[in-house]
Amino acid sequence: MKHVPFLKLLSGTALALALIGSPAIARDRHGDQGSKETKQALYPNATRKEPKLDLKSEKEQKKLNEGLEAVNAGDKDKAMQLLQPLAQDADSKYAQSLALQGIANLKYNDGDLKGAIASLKQALDIGVLPNDTFFQLEYELAQFYLADEQYQPAIDTVEKWRAEGKRETPESYALEGNAYYRLEKYPEAITALKKAMSMTDKPETSWTQVLMASYSESGQADQAAQLAQQQLASNPNDATAMNNAVAVLMQAQKYPEAIDLMEKARASGSLKDEKQYVNLAKLYLITGQNSDDPKPNAKKAEAVLEDGMAKGVVASSYDNQKLLGDAAYIAGDESKAIAAYKKAMPMAKDGEAALRAGQLLLGQQKYSDARTLIKQAIAKGVQHKGTAYMLLADAERGLKNKPGAIAAMKQAAQDPDTAAKAKAWLKQAGAGK
Repeated sequence: MKHVPFLKLLSGTALALALIGSPAIARDRHGDQGSKETKQALYPNATRKEPKLDLKSEKEQKKLNEGLEAVNAGDKDKAMQLLQPLAQDADSKYAQSLALQGIANLKYNDGDLKGAIASLKQALDIGVLPNDTFFQLEYELAQFYLADEQYQPAIDTVEKWRAEGKRETPESYALEGNAYYRLEKYPEAITALKKAMSMTDKPETSWTQVLMASYSESGQADQAAQLAQQQLASNPNDATAMNNAVAVLMQAQKYPEAIDLMEKARASGSLKDEKQYVNLAKLYLITGQNSDDPKPNAKKAEAVLEDGMAKGVVASSYDNQKLLGDAAYIAGDESKAIAAYKKAMPMAKDGEAALRAGQLLLGQQKYSDARTLIKQAIAKGVQHKGTAYMLLADAERGLKNKPGAIAAMKQAAQDPDTAAKAKAWLKQAGAGK
């Protein structure tokens, strides 16, 4: 029995990228001179000259502290009531700047990223903030730009922050790497992210994800796979680490290695997601199709899907039943394939499952049942209409219905893919016109 060509079953799994969280408000203890003298400066080597504070009014100081407390507490109405007047006409430029920063965070939390950026830039441009506060807010501005998908301004701002603040952190390089990745500047992203990860023994999972994605997008699939496997080795029970490792191994077309990882997870009971079961089944099918004998791997794909369905992890959906039918079809288990295709048919948006079932019934010389399903398939829509009509003609011939076979072949003759073969048959049958 010849196999109907299958469409590509599996594409590379996209890596999930973590979204930036809401930045915390950068604050110090206003008026607490004792703590200012004893606390360690965050930017002791900054090139920016430290300005003098002008916050002298106890009334303004109290309103500012209460307003920022309200921002941190999530009380937007109270915060705006206290901070808006200070942002507009406070006597102290320092109070005005921090009020604008508080308002910027409120706008950020409301999803008004452009408004948040404008308020924060205004706070910085006033120019009176002490260095520790100024550079904290400048870094926050870079975060805002990244969240607003203004990737080049995010890079420019964080580079300025490092140059003038004379401070380097792994987080700043990770932010820069993330922005470069979004700009599709993968070599720059890789450099920045590797720098970030070299500066800490506890890199964020999202940094590794973006670095793997950068390797993959730049054609360095082996590097991505190696990094993914290292991450999984460090976190063997981490589902995200396993998914990442499998994804990059798939992109690198290292299917046996990906299968081995997933089978170990299935054996340990940590394979609990429908997509994981489905991808494992597809991996078996791809590996089988690339071998001389696809049947053994197709049977393994069957077993994986049936195991997932028995456990209630894999739903009996159209896609999953059709995939089970495809696996059984390749494995040579026709009865199981027909049963799966028939379960898929009521949920189908097209006639592909019905066509597959009809073809198998045709091979079993069940011509009447085959004809019924093939007609249903054509009526619902199939990708290769000429092939479907050729199969219908075979069913009609099996039923000794020559007029029906001729009618089907005439339809097949209208499809460029099957025209030559159909016309040759019609000519031989004396029905060429």
